Amino acid sequence: MAVRVLVVDDQAVVRAGFAAIVDAEDDLVVVGQAGDGAEAVSLAAALEPDVVLMDIRMPGLDGLSATRLLTDLGERPRVLVLTTFDRNEYVYEALRSGASGFLLKDARPEDLLTAIRVIAAGEGMLAPAVTRRLIQAFAKGAPAVGTSEVLGKLTPRELEVLTLIAAGLTNAEIGAKLGVAVGTVKTHVNALLTKIGARDRVQATIIAYDHGLVRPRA
Repeated sequence: MAVRVLVVDDQAVVRAGFAAIVDAEDDLVVVGQAGDGAEAVSLAAALEPDVVLMDIRMPGLDGLSATRLLTDLGERPRVLVLTTFDRNEYVYEALRSGASGFLLKDARPEDLLTAIRVIAAGEGMLAPAVTRRLIQAFAKGAPAVGTSEVLGKLTPRELEVLTLIAAGLTNAEIGAKLGVAVGTVKTHVNALLTKIGARDRVQATIIAYDHGLVRPRA
């Protein structure tokens, strides 16, 4: 089945451009377009998209507030934030709000399409280096690891895997480091995501830093 996409931007021309790019793909379909955050939340409830392309700066309910409302709905939809602003605080706040990824509007069309597919498949689309840079810049004052009820749900092996996820390692790299098969790593990743309530690896990385499992480098 095609991935269902909702496009949200306050500029009609921009919405139409993104919609045209997405609809040209056989495995993707635009199910709706919204001009602000409030309309996006309403349409998402009615249309049940898999992925929402969300602008940040919009009148009324902005993209970050809309993202928080959408991600409170559950596993779907996943939100890919698209913006002209590349300031770190926008990126981090988008992830804090529950977004599964962040992309600048001047990204290549193929990068946008890849991001939609990756997020629809349940992953975060930020490159590990970008994720580490953001977390190290903004995750300050986290509690000691022993105080976290969230991390207490994990087995020692799952904690180890989460630490490596937060370091930006792929499943293959984690498998090589731990001496286990990639399939085993995937099993651990799926289990720990469920236990800590993370939607994807990006959210898991933020939780790992927030709860003191890993610390930002000085």
